[in-house]
Amino acid sequence: MRTTHWLVSTVLGLLLTGCAGIHTAPTPEARQALAPAGKLRVGLYLGAPLSVMRDSASGEMKGVGFDLGKELARRMGVPFEPVVYPSSGAVVGGAKSGQWDVAFLSVGAAPTKEMDFTAPHVEIERGYLIPAGSSISTVAAVDRPGIRVAVQEKGGTDIFLSRVLKNAVVVRGSSVAGALEMLKSGRADVLAAGKATLFEISDQLPDFRVLDGRFATDQVVMAIPKGRDLGMAYARKFVENAKSEGLVKAALERAGIRGAVVAPLQ
Repeated sequence: MRTTHWLVSTVLGLLLTGCAGIHTAPTPEARQALAPAGKLRVGLYLGAPLSVMRDSASGEMKGVGFDLGKELARRMGVPFEPVVYPSSGAVVGGAKSGQWDVAFLSVGAAPTKEMDFTAPHVEIERGYLIPAGSSISTVAAVDRPGIRVAVQEKGGTDIFLSRVLKNAVVVRGSSVAGALEMLKSGRADVLAAGKATLFEISDQLPDFRVLDGRFATDQVVMAIPKGRDLGMAYARKFVENAKSEGLVKAALERAGIRGAVVAPLQ
């Protein structure tokens, strides 16, 4: 009986210790480093389910970045303030002037000289949206002379495709919506973006479809401006806990995202 009691007590103690570790508030120094204004300003870009979407009727906001930022602020014990931009490139620009404290960005869109990163929390496929009657049938067939590829200007897809496409021409919209208008109006032949965004669009526009396959797999990370080293350990731990506790998976499901999965634990 004593052995059984000891085992139960030990297991219970380990569980409680584990739970305490998961939900431990940051030290005052880490909190100050991550939220120097006394609130957590989270950089998000509108129109992308991996960042933030706004319901046109209710005004409700949702998205993986929005949900995780809100939960991080709750665990830190500070107010949550979303700082919303029209594009991921604009989020990057906001870092230079100290407009946000953390942001959720693709690795390709986040300059390493200006930011530090956690491990990835989401992995996404990047692909193409084409008109239903398009003659393009494979991802490889996009890179041909005369093909115009619409992208969100200065986003991760723009940066990647501008480097790797040899024959197709990259044309740019100020936002995902702007790039989509180029495709709809015939000024572009395909729209390139993360597949999570493309599936969201194709659900609303039956005359367009997501091309099978992918041209890249991208990783999404939490980015923090350089110089906040005292908060990085807490941020990295939060991301790993968010993955292991199912928070990232729940955020993906709430946003209705396809073409994206929870990144492996580090």
